[in-house]
Amino acid sequence: MKRKILVIEDNEQNLYLIRFILEDGGYEVLSAKDGREGVEMAATRLPDLILLDIQLPDMDGYTTARALRENADLNRTPIVAVTSYAMPGDREKALASGFSGYIEKPIDPDTFEAQVSQYIAAKNRQRSRP
Repeated sequence: MKRKILVIEDNEQNLYLIRFILEDGGYEVLSAKDGREGVEMAATRLPDLILLDIQLPDMDGYTTARALRENADLNRTPIVAVTSYAMPGDREKALASGFSGYIEKPIDPDTFEAQVSQYIAAKNRQRSRP
């Protein structure tokens, strides 16, 4: 069974590249253009991983991550920031908002899938714990 990854990203070019890399790696990729759509989709589709941009219209990534964490069904789902925010303190702010990790843009097509697979592997290790 393919692992499902929800990508919440409003930039079409970024979404295209992420989708291309992940589908080529054997993942099923779901996408949402904004935080509200992403929260709704995550609640119904229960992805294995959520990749979330921070700069989104209406509901930013920090608010979206907190909303996702309020859903008990998504409590153990890794949420990874994929963002151009790379200033001192940005990573810490993301982690404090409920993100599990942080990948800086621009993404590196040669390493992106490996970075993503680490978060899915970590989730699998959590599942196997009693």
